[in-house]
Amino acid sequence: MPWTEIASVSEFEATDRKYCEISDEIQIGLFKHEADGKFYAVEIWCSHQRISLMNGDLEDHELMCPLHGACFDIRDGKHLSLPAVKPIKSYPVKVEGDKIFVDAS
Repeated sequence: MPWTEIASVSEFEATDRKYCEISDEIQIGLFKHEADGKFYAVEIWCSHQRISLMNGDLEDHELMCPLHGACFDIRDGKHLSLPAVKPIKSYPVKVEGDKIFVDAS
């Protein structure tokens, strides 16, 4: 799958995240990091239990699952704490002007 446009930079003026459905199999959380201003894309489902991470607290680069508190690094999907023992998928992001693209291949 080639680069897919999923959002615009202007959409992040009032929020730090956006849910993006690429296909039936791929749902992505797009996050804008407050400190570095970069965008990061990860799958939205916690690897511990299939719970959406979209409402989880984001502190620095750590996204916390709202159910059991497992944490993931939004830069690479790495699991950082129990009860998760597996990472979540991360996706490359590029910004061209106001458009944000993700490579969900």
